[in-house]
Amino acid sequence: MRELSRVMLVLPRVVDNDLVREAGLPLSEYTSLMHLSEAPDAQLRMSDLADACNLSLSGVTRVVIRLEKQGWVQRVKCAEDGRGWNAVLTDAGLARLERAWPTFLATVRQNLVDHFEGQDLASLTSALRKVAGGDPADQG
Repeated sequence: MRELSRVMLVLPRVVDNDLVREAGLPLSEYTSLMHLSEAPDAQLRMSDLADACNLSLSGVTRVVIRLEKQGWVQRVKCAEDGRGWNAVLTDAGLARLERAWPTFLATVRQNLVDHFEGQDLASLTSALRKVAGGDPADQG
């Protein structure tokens, strides 16, 4: 179990360092852009984006403000209730994510996937999805 704790601490730091160095984009910003790119209409309510990124609402607000200043995200009032805010991925934000994606893929491959050489990666992916609570079909 000590190894798992170490991976949980080290892997995000390594990925963040590589993304900043190679792509000029911190992991928190990459992750926010990624979740927005996968959302319907490329938008999420700020609280849903915070949950997806495992950030507090104030934390995701700071990230979104930085992204908004770059023109990669816009904040718009929620049409459903007019009280909340949605973060909306712009075309420039999607292009920025696409430029950073090869770096993200390479660092995850080098620092995680390559250590499972010879293993059944489909089973590993399924197990990780279960741990993360992602795919209800995998939960049993």
